[in-house]
Amino acid sequence: MAGLTLERTARNVARVTREFSATPSQVFEAHVNPDLLRQWLVGPEGWTMTECINDARVGGAIRYVWHEAASGHGFHLTGRFLAIERPNLILHVEQMHLPDPTPENRVETRFSASGKGTLMVMTMTLPDAATLDAMLATGMTGGMETSYQRLEASLPF
Repeated sequence: MAGLTLERTARNVARVTREFSATPSQVFEAHVNPDLLRQWLVGPEGWTMTECINDARVGGAIRYVWHEAASGHGFHLTGRFLAIERPNLILHVEQMHLPDPTPENRVETRFSASGKGTLMVMTMTLPDAATLDAMLATGMTGGMETSYQRLEASLPF
């Protein structure tokens, strides 16, 4: 499948799209099941996810902790679910802790059947353009695509 695309759709909004060769149910499950998340959501080579809490229900908590052995650096993400509609929608808010918390990011992820499997559309809404600029400047898309390649390789599970 083709890699992800990221487009800025407004001053403070970015949209990521990617296709997967699996059903919406399988791709959805990979985004909410902690055991599956630990396998693929680890970013660039050398990083590991050392903690994964994903209570996929309205009001449920999210906490991911990543660590890079070579540098000893790490960071974490916290959040909560606002809506879950299996297998088509995950809506949550999240904050990165680098170590200070970033402003809240509202993330809507939709999964729909496409001719080749599943189209995932993730829309991230930040509080302002400067926050989105800073997020995009981290080069996050490379780590995201590396993780999505791992996910694609593990489907179906």
